[in-house]
Amino acid sequence: MTIDELIFIGLNGYALALNRDTGEIVWSNNNLESGPVTMLLDGDQLIVSTGGYIFCLDPLTGEVQWNNPLKGYGLAAPTAIVSARGQSAQPLVSFHQASDDATTTVVATGVAAGVVSSS
Repeated sequence: MTIDELIFIGLNGYALALNRDTGEIVWSNNNLESGPVTMLLDGDQLIVSTGGYIFCLDPLTGEVQWNNPLKGYGLAAPTAIVSARGQSAQPLVSFHQASDDATTTVVATGVAAGVVSSS
């Protein structure tokens, strides 16, 4: 299997790779810290941040190549991890609810940014 055939998912301290065509789990790594997960596929390295730790996983196997506890930098996952080769996935859609007039705006972020709808 190649990296192009995989989709990477991070959930509550887990990193998973799914088969892009079937959705089947190819590998799962639960040896990470718990909490929200931010991921970056940087060439042949899958960088995963959760619970204030950074892990480098082999994207084909999920094996931990290295980790860094980043002591003193906090406990949350970053909102983005950036490399010269790529950027972490950002939410495709975010919702904004204005408190004054009950207006809802749906905003697409990331590569195709812009207001999707507004009411």
